[in-house]
Amino acid sequence: MRRPFQAALLVLSGIGLLRVSLFTDLYLRYVKEGMRPPLIASGVLLILLGVADAVSYARRREGDERDEHAAHGDSGHGHSHSSAPRAAWLLFLPALSLLLYAPPALGAYTASRQPPKAIAVTHEDDFAPLPATSPLPMTLSDFTRRVQQDRTRAVEGRTVRLTGFVSSDKRGDSWFLNRIVISCCAADAQSVKVRIHRVPAPPADTWVTVTGTWHPGGTLGTSSAPAALDARSVEEVAKPANAYTDALPLAPTR
Repeated sequence: MRRPFQAALLVLSGIGLLRVSLFTDLYLRYVKEGMRPPLIASGVLLILLGVADAVSYARRREGDERDEHAAHGDSGHGHSHSSAPRAAWLLFLPALSLLLYAPPALGAYTASRQPPKAIAVTHEDDFAPLPATSPLPMTLSDFTRRVQQDRTRAVEGRTVRLTGFVSSDKRGDSWFLNRIVISCCAADAQSVKVRIHRVPAPPADTWVTVTGTWHPGGTLGTSSAPAALDARSVEEVAKPANAYTDALPLAPTR
């Protein structure tokens, strides 16, 4: 791969990074939200490096043409015909993919092939009283933590509202509400799951808000209690902007 193509590769990669991180939210399919500024900076830097490399190459070519006779026999003065291995051309594929192709969003396929994400242990004294709001909006992690760790049994009989996307369950009599959490990048994605009872499953990957009460089982406040909900209503909603965190939904993406 010769210098002009190396410069083009740098510029294409930089433009691709800016496309997914500056002008769209596609970067969220690769990394967590906090990585956006470094991605933008990397895209700008790659473009500047590519332009600088192209300018340097052009100036050297002009100098070689002026000094062609004087530089005869000087193998270090711009006449190297060495090139990178042919496999280096494959580097254009990821660069072009950033420009032309958006990877599918993580969803039901990923969640159905993962065990539930382990929920961090919360000390009993750290559980604050639940607000009197009904139905009470909760994240899937908070609901699971209350069910399996809160010995005050605060969620017993409470109507809660959870939002996530749908995945099927092999048992057939229930389905899962999911959120996928990215800690750094898509490679470390994990899913938080709550089993839903008493209503038919919407199509996989549909984003829904489920209102209901805890599905009894085991001993509430211990790990024997299932993170499960007896649904009263299921409402289809738009995919939220913070789709790869287990947080209360923000405004939907456009």
